[in-house]
Order: sequence, then structure tokens, then C-alpha cells
Amino acid sequence: MDESFGKKEKLKSKVMIDRLFAEGNSVKKYPLRLVYLPLKDPSEKLNKVAVSVPKRNFKRAVDRIKIKRLMREAYRKNKYLVTSKLAGNYALMLIYTGREIWTYSELFRSSEELLKRFVEQEKMKEHEKNTI
Repeated sequence: MDESFGKKEKLKSKVMIDRLFAEGNSVKKYPLRLVYLPLKDPSEKLNKVAVSVPKRNFKRAVDRIKIKRLMREAYRKNKYLVTSKLAGNYALMLIYTGREIWTYSELFRSSEELLKRFVEQEKMKEHEKNTI
């Protein structure tokens, strides 16, 4: 099981991020929100992931950076939930919606639940497409 989170897995394209927010779907599990969009390009072999913490909720940059680090680590440890259970590749944006800083263990559990919800939602969509 690959637990890396390398440069090729990071979502950096402004065009893709704009498309993600315009056309994407979302799943919520407090304090996280996941916005996702299936990637249509067959050459993409990895999910593209970005994290965001709003400046409105955390004025100090050190707080935002700390939360981003925790979110990336929680995703890195839980990404097997997405890669092993879904066939397609996705563009994902994890957004921190809480107003207080959670501990790593709480954030880990929340991200695990969020990714499980995401997988269930996508499996339901795939099942509906196959039955029609």
C-alpha cells in the first residue's frame, strides 16, 4: 500500500480548480468538506488533491499552515480508501470549515469518515449508471 503524497498527486492547475468548483459535487463531515470531480483524461493515473483553510476563519498564517499539514497527513494515511475502492480518478479539494483547530486524531477520524462517504456516494452513482 502506497502512502506517499508526491508532487504528481497535488492539484495545482487553476483551470482544474475553477472547473472543480463550477461543476463538482461535495460531501461534508464536520469540520471538513470535500469537493470532487471525476477526471476525464485517461492519462491521469493518480487522484489530484488540494487542501484549503480559509483566511476568514484563521487570521494567523501559522494556524492555517498547521491545519493544512494535518489535513494532508490525514489524507495521505487514508487515501487507500479512495484508490482501492474506486476505479476512476478524481480531482479532490479538502476544505476545512471549522472555526477551531482540531487535534490530528480527531481530524484523522473525520477525514476517514468523509472519504468513506465519498466512496459510497460514487459507488451509488456507478451502480445507477450500470442499471440504466
